[in-house]
Order: sequence, then structure tokens, then C-alpha cells
Amino acid sequence: MVDRVPGRRPEVVLFDVFETLIRLEPLRERFVEVGRPGHELELFFARTLRDGMAYTLAGEAPPFREVAKAELAITSGHSLSDEQIDHVLDGFAALPLQPDAEPASALLAEAGIPFYAFTHGSASILESIVDRLGMRDRFAGILSAEAIRSFKPPARVYHWACERAGSAPERTALVAVHSWDTHGAVRAGLLAGLATRLEGGVPAVVERPHVVAERLDEVVAGLLAL
Repeated sequence: MVDRVPGRRPEVVLFDVFETLIRLEPLRERFVEVGRPGHELELFFARTLRDGMAYTLAGEAPPFREVAKAELAITSGHSLSDEQIDHVLDGFAALPLQPDAEPASALLAEAGIPFYAFTHGSASILESIVDRLGMRDRFAGILSAEAIRSFKPPARVYHWACERAGSAPERTALVAVHSWDTHGAVRAGLLAGLATRLEGGVPAVVERPHVVAERLDEVVAGLLAL
């Protein structure tokens, strides 16, 4: 079921990347390969996001990989060598698409609406992923907030992405599985669509997204129907 609130059909769509377009689950095997329990994946990634946002609030954020490297060392109790840490982090370039990513992109392509990958991760890593998957030509571009030394969700990050895409915030939609991300987009004046397959619903403390559905393709269909 698609839940919608009033809004205008977007002219441009920005897709969050990690967990939205790309599956993180295969990284778990790399934790095991370096002698760490697989369940540390979630703690490591949550810490990376948390501290990246904290550094952003303090002024400027280091590049995603530098933050991730520090958080992986902390999460492992400083038991990993630099080579082992690099082995885990190199796995980001080999991550696969989420099952609902391709049908979502196909709906936008059929509608003639350009869409971008929008991340605070490394642009080069994301480029390698879409090249490997043969999807580079589908995206209008890849936008990484590393260019402005920031993590999402400050408003300036969404506005920067809109400027790069050449679209007004109110005609640009952010699609994500993280409610903090859609919250940031709505507060910045963008349209937003939340796929609930990660969080299971919309937390009461966030700004209501314009479209809520379980899958990315359902969210995109809802945005196209605004």
C-alpha cells in the first residue's frame, strides 16, 4: 500500500545509496574473514553514520572512508591490522543492488525523469559499483557530499545536490530507506519518499514523507502519482 500526502510530481529524483540502492549484507562475510563476528557490521555502520554527522555538526567531516576506517578500528577493539581494515572496506566496491532498485529506476526512465545517486560515501566507490553493474548510463549523475565535506542531513547538503542537478528543491525528491534522511529532505524543502523495508514504518518524531511504501518501486510510483 502506498501512503501519499499532497505534493507535486518531482522533476528530479535523488536516491540515497547505502541500504537504499545497495545491499550492505555481503560486508558481513568480510568481517568473518578477518576474524570478527558478523554482527559487528550493524554497529560499525551505525557508528560511521553517527560520527560522520557529528563531525559535520562540528564544522567539516573527513571523507567517508577515513571515518569508516576509524570506526572499524574502534568496533573491533583495535584488533585489526591496516590490511584487515582495508580488506573489509574494499568490500564496499563489490556490493550488489537491492532487488527493488532496478524496477524503481526503470519507472523513472520510462517517465523521462532524471535520477541521481546521492551519498555521503565515496563517489569513486559508487562509480565502480554502477560500472560493475552496467548501470552508469541510467543515472544522470553521482553526487557525493564529500565534495562539500559533509554528511547528510543538514539542509545545505540537499540544497547543494539540487544545485548540482539543476532543479529547485520543491521539484526534487529524495528517496531513502532511512527516515532521518527523508526528514532532512522535507525540512530542506524537498519532496521525500520513504521505503519502509528497513525500518518498518514512519517514526512519530520525523517529518512525514510525501510518499511512504514498503519498496523503492512503490515509492517511485507514488511520487509519479503526486
